[in-house]
Amino acid sequence: MDDDGSAALEFITVGVVLLVPLVYLIIALGAIQEQTLGAEAAARHTARAIALAPDAESAQRSGERVLASASEQYGIDPDSVEVSVTCAPETAACPSAGATITVVVAARVSLPLIPAIFGLDEAASVSVEGTAVQKVSRLWGAG
Repeated sequence: MDDDGSAALEFITVGVVLLVPLVYLIIALGAIQEQTLGAEAAARHTARAIALAPDAESAQRSGERVLASASEQYGIDPDSVEVSVTCAPETAACPSAGATITVVVAARVSLPLIPAIFGLDEAASVSVEGTAVQKVSRLWGAG
C-alpha cells in the first residue's frame, strides 16, 4: 500500500476543520466585545451629558444625541437599544440638583453569519449591558 503524500492531505483537512471554527469564534467574540464597549461608552457618556446639561429639557436632548452618536460609532442597532435613566434619591423630576443619575444601556448582539430565517438571528444573539453612575451638581439648574 502506497501512503506517499497522504500526511499532507490529512494535515490540510484537519487544519481546515480546526481553523474554521476558531476563526468564527474570534470574529464572534470581537463583535460581542465591540458591542459591550459600545454599551458601556453609551451609558457613561449619556450619564455625563445629562449631569452637565443646564436644565431638564436640554438634558434630555443632549442625552438622546449622545446615545445616538455612541450607537452609530459602535455599530449598535438603535432598535435593539433599551435605556433606563433613574435618579437617587427619587424626586419629582429626574435629573435634579444633587441627585445621582444611573444610566443603563442594554442591547442585543446578533452573531455574525447567522441567517435571519426562522428566527435564527434572534436565537443566536447575546445580550450586553452597560451601566454608568454620575453625580449631578448641587447647583444644577440654578443659573
